Formats: sequence, structure tokens, C-alpha cells
Amino acid sequence: MLDVGEDLRMSLRLVEERKARGWSQAELARRARLVAPVLSTIESRRLRPYPTQLRRLARALQWPLEQAERLLDDAESAIRS
Repeated sequence: MLDVGEDLRMSLRLVEERKARGWSQAELARRARLVAPVLSTIESRRLRPYPTQLRRLARALQWPLEQAERLLDDAESAIRS
């Protein structure tokens, strides 16, 4: 399950990766097929992303498969509990 620290690390990683590419929230949202307000709430930790959203973000950011899978496993466990 994603704890507060993991939630924070994931949010910070999303923001860091997005900014490193010079993308706005709108651009990352477009690439991940999300709406910008949803991405904003994920980045600000007001919303825990669903596995589908994480998968789309990981694909858009070209994260290594093992990293994306670990985040997805954590998110799916959090949803079930």
C-alpha cells in the first residue's frame, strides 16, 4: 500500500520528471490521456491515482517497466484495502 511517504515521493517524482522535460501539466496530461485537473490533483497529493492513470503516466514519461510495475502494484493494493 502507498503510505504518505510513498505518495509524496511519487508526486515529487512526477513533478520532477515533467519539469525536466519542459512539459506543462497540460502537456503531460495530454500525453498520458488524462485531463489536466486530474494530473494537478495527483501531483498535489489530493488524489491517489488509479492503476490505469499510473500506467498512462508511466508510459508518457517512459519510466522503466519495473518502476512503473512497482507503483502499479502499490496502487492496486491500496485500492483493495
